[in-house]
Amino acid sequence: MHTMWKGTISFGLVNIPVKMHAATENKDIKLRQLHKKCKTPIKYEKTCPNCEEEVKNEDIVKAYEYAANKFIILDDEELEALKKEQEDKAVEIIDFVQLQEIDPIYFEKSYYLSPNEGGSKAYALLREALTDTGKIGIAKMMIRSKEQLAVIRVYKDAIVVETIHYPDEVRNVKDVPNVPNKESVMKKELDTAKMLIDQLTTEFEPEKYKDDYRTALMELIEAKKNNEEIEIGGESKAKPDNVINLMDALQESLNRAKKDNPKSKPKKQPVKKKTATKTTAKKKITS
Repeated sequence: MHTMWKGTISFGLVNIPVKMHAATENKDIKLRQLHKKCKTPIKYEKTCPNCEEEVKNEDIVKAYEYAANKFIILDDEELEALKKEQEDKAVEIIDFVQLQEIDPIYFEKSYYLSPNEGGSKAYALLREALTDTGKIGIAKMMIRSKEQLAVIRVYKDAIVVETIHYPDEVRNVKDVPNVPNKESVMKKELDTAKMLIDQLTTEFEPEKYKDDYRTALMELIEAKKNNEEIEIGGESKAKPDNVINLMDALQESLNRAKKDNPKSKPKKQPVKKKTATKTTAKKKITS
């Protein structure tokens, strides 16, 4: 597995030399763009609209636009020095928190950590301490010229770094248009919706989820490569109708779920008080 970063993780006075490896990979199928007439790949050139000429990499500088068409030029040497200064610092765990305290909207990308030379014992110590306490570490680190806020946690037997967004990088949910305010929901509709959720509840098995589009695209590519006959289409799911009656849609969904999963065993929910009222409502709906 390719090493993309080497450094030190520290908590208190404990330092752990580690290597970092990408934990995920992009499986998207990349398609090239060709000139339709001669089937030659298209080139993308960097040009200056003012000079009307192609610009080479050595003639490009980086700058920050602080106002319209007003720039602060930043030399490569200045940027490298600043980057080096941050990279030389140990990745220090600032705080320890509970994983469930962090909303998934903050999570960005995952990396595996492996111990570097001489770091196995301290690595194992941190892993066991995190596992036994059920805590995760919050740290800062430099990755690809950006200071990242990160979570350090245990996944199976490995320590994992999860980069997370800073609070000011998460847009305010109040800016989302057309989010309805609290509306009164009919009890019958709510009970049926809960029953539908229970019927579709199962254990999470990531292996059963496949990228159907990527599979179909690769099959198409292979067929064309082998000059085989291509048949695209077949059965497709009907487009959903506009919901006219919410209760009817819920009930029909529940009926289909029961038919498709007659043997499904929902995860047991904790027993709550006043179950008699809910049971009565449930009998009334399904009768």
